[in-house]
Amino acid sequence: MTAVSRTSILLLLASGLAGLVILATSMGFISIAPGEIITIFLDGLRGAADSVDPLKASIVFEVRLPRIMTSLFVGFGLAVAGVVFQGLLLNPLADPFTLGVSSGAALGAAVSLLLGLSFLGPSTLVLMAFLGATATLFAVLAMSGRDGELSPANLILAGVIVSAILSAGISFIKYLADERVSAIVFWLMGSFAARSWLDAMLTGGITLVGFTLCLFYGRDLNIMSLGSRSAKSLGVDTGRVRLLLLITASLISAVCVSVSGVIGFVGLIIPHLMRMILGPDNRWLLPASGLGGAILLLAADTCTRAILPHEVPIGVLTALIGGPIFCWIFTRTRRMRRG
Repeated sequence: MTAVSRTSILLLLASGLAGLVILATSMGFISIAPGEIITIFLDGLRGAADSVDPLKASIVFEVRLPRIMTSLFVGFGLAVAGVVFQGLLLNPLADPFTLGVSSGAALGAAVSLLLGLSFLGPSTLVLMAFLGATATLFAVLAMSGRDGELSPANLILAGVIVSAILSAGISFIKYLADERVSAIVFWLMGSFAARSWLDAMLTGGITLVGFTLCLFYGRDLNIMSLGSRSAKSLGVDTGRVRLLLLITASLISAVCVSVSGVIGFVGLIIPHLMRMILGPDNRWLLPASGLGGAILLLAADTCTRAILPHEVPIGVLTALIGGPIFCWIFTRTRRMRRG
């Protein structure tokens, strides 16, 4: 595939995402025409607010847009992290949850809900989830690292072991939670309800900075996909690059999970689909997967928020959508290997 074709696909994805943002903003309990949404956006950029209904402008900027932008950035970040993990670990089943980051975030949030912590207001839950995810990341790195090298097999094994221990801890907390158990279970299933501009800015800032760093090392990631021995022979410092990208992708995942709860399959399926369309070059795969993840998660959140009669946890919806797609990808890959 030529660079022009790949650029066209990226522009198509970006245009589709922009159109979806306008459509999602127009949908809800009070319907607003897409033309009015564009006018509200333009007025917001110009600093003018006298040409539209103030109620509709308030709904757009204070209620819908923070949630939409948060879901968009979380989808973007999870998909980018999935590309990096699959490239680093040389494992097509690797995703942001393979290393146990989601379990660590879930444990931190569960502790916060169990103890009723509120020293930072609503942000306390996000902070506790982030601390849990970060602590889990460094525990996995400490278990798997040896002589400055991070073996992909050791990383996955350490992630599975730590996830199993943390899952047992989450089950114990749910046993102790009594009346708070419903709040813990709902958070574990993932949701963007009541997300604020602070959540959107936190997720967007860290996701975009991390994406830029991963894109900068896209060529090295391509070479490392050939194996450590080949990468070293071509002059890539595999230990340093692997550690740097691993921490970056894990921190992106930690922030996304801490804001939205546990949402699976985005970081697993989107990189596979984009790789089938664009090929394995990570310099194109990273932005395409980010845009694809943003489209998937924003579409799923809009469906559960504005179309379904009752709001379904977003993690349940992505699992219902992603599970069959993953089965199809898995079956197709096996058939291709058999020839």
